[in-house]
Amino acid sequence: MTVQTFIPNGAKAASENTVTQPTHTTDVSIKKLYIETQGCQMNEYDSHRMADLLGDSHGYILTSNPNEADILLMNTCSIREKAQEKVFSELGRWRKLKDKNPDLVIGVGGCVASQEGDNIQKRAPYVDMIFGPQTLHRLPQMLDQHNAQVEKPKKDKIKLIDISFPDIEKFDFLPEPRVEGFKAFVSIMEGCSKYCSFCVVPYTRGEEVSRPLDDVLAEIAGLAEKGVREISLLGQNVNGYRGETFEGGICTFPELLRLVAEIPGIGRLRYTTSHPLEFSDELIQCYEDLPQMVSHLHLPVQSGSNDVLQAMKRNHTIDVYIDKIAKLRKIRPDMHLSSDFIIGFPGETDENFAETLQFIKDLDFDHSYSFVYSKRPGTPASDLPDTTPEQVKKERLAQVQKVIKQSSIEKTDAMLGKIERVLIEKVSDQDPNILIGTADNTRLVTFVGDATWVGRFAEIEITEIKTLNFVYGELLNLEPDVA
Repeated sequence: MTVQTFIPNGAKAASENTVTQPTHTTDVSIKKLYIETQGCQMNEYDSHRMADLLGDSHGYILTSNPNEADILLMNTCSIREKAQEKVFSELGRWRKLKDKNPDLVIGVGGCVASQEGDNIQKRAPYVDMIFGPQTLHRLPQMLDQHNAQVEKPKKDKIKLIDISFPDIEKFDFLPEPRVEGFKAFVSIMEGCSKYCSFCVVPYTRGEEVSRPLDDVLAEIAGLAEKGVREISLLGQNVNGYRGETFEGGICTFPELLRLVAEIPGIGRLRYTTSHPLEFSDELIQCYEDLPQMVSHLHLPVQSGSNDVLQAMKRNHTIDVYIDKIAKLRKIRPDMHLSSDFIIGFPGETDENFAETLQFIKDLDFDHSYSFVYSKRPGTPASDLPDTTPEQVKKERLAQVQKVIKQSSIEKTDAMLGKIERVLIEKVSDQDPNILIGTADNTRLVTFVGDATWVGRFAEIEITEIKTLNFVYGELLNLEPDVA
């Protein structure tokens, strides 16, 4: 489980230890918000919006120090093992802060909150607000309710729990996203209807619901006007997007990509997370027609064994996945591929694992999110017999990660002498003459240049490999400024 202190792009940091926004004031009237984000990019996006909401509605500014916060929010993820216990462990630390400051407000959101709302209230009654991924837009109202009943006797207080699934309502109440930098995430759909046997997402975020097309395009156009040049479209099953159009029709994901590519200023397109079943020929064709599409794809497969895929209820075979990637690489031979792998799924045999390892070698993945299977309560897979020793699972995982790391190293090394299209994002802190940007394949690229080029795309010839994800280069061509 990833845990991070959340300070979103465009928000002010209130901590004196935060280099992005040094604090020199002793004004105790400043209200400070601390957000801990666990898990995926969807949660990161949601945390951005929580900060925007409470900043706009109540004037809160962000801090990286929970000890100085007036509100502590935990945006939880239930994907990894013992996620609930990790939440309660952190809440135990936060309780000590509340013991010192009874006015401190504690809120728990995200997928664990959606699963365990009542249990959180019972085990941690000092938590003031509990909300799900689909109700985070109601945070200002929940905070007002909390403040209104602070002076009430304990017996008269209402438990503030909202873990309902009001479709896509939240996007109608979120403020305009703040922008800092040249990249932005845009959530285009929520939930998942695939019901893989191991996954909790349909139960914590609900079934698939797509945002209306016009809303998505308007948000992206607004971001482009503010200088954003790279858009990452987000969804639990993002390529299953089917948004309603103004005329009452349905826009598919490939159609959406084509429309976004027409928005002035958008020079690069990414998306995550996608599903092989929705990776259609129409989507593959976009890679031939749209230069904005990066030569990098994250397409989770979970296993290289058909037997395991069947037990996972993935509803596709390895041959289907291989065929789709072959079609894609015929169009984009330089395509960098990443994926998700669950190792040690119940019933996975030595032969099944050998198939997965060979599959990984054959597909030549750049990197992966791979981890040992952990039972998620309430999912069908949690009832499957699991006789594989934990040590065996860990050894298998180590083999997978070793193979993929070596592949990643080789792909970075192969960049030497190649020309990469780079989005220039900032000036180096160490040298004002050095610029830093990102290539299609997510590697950081540094080169000598002028600070006025930041925010533009450039063709860079790679001249030195520094680390696995960090290379040096020389400018060959600077694309025109689209601003």
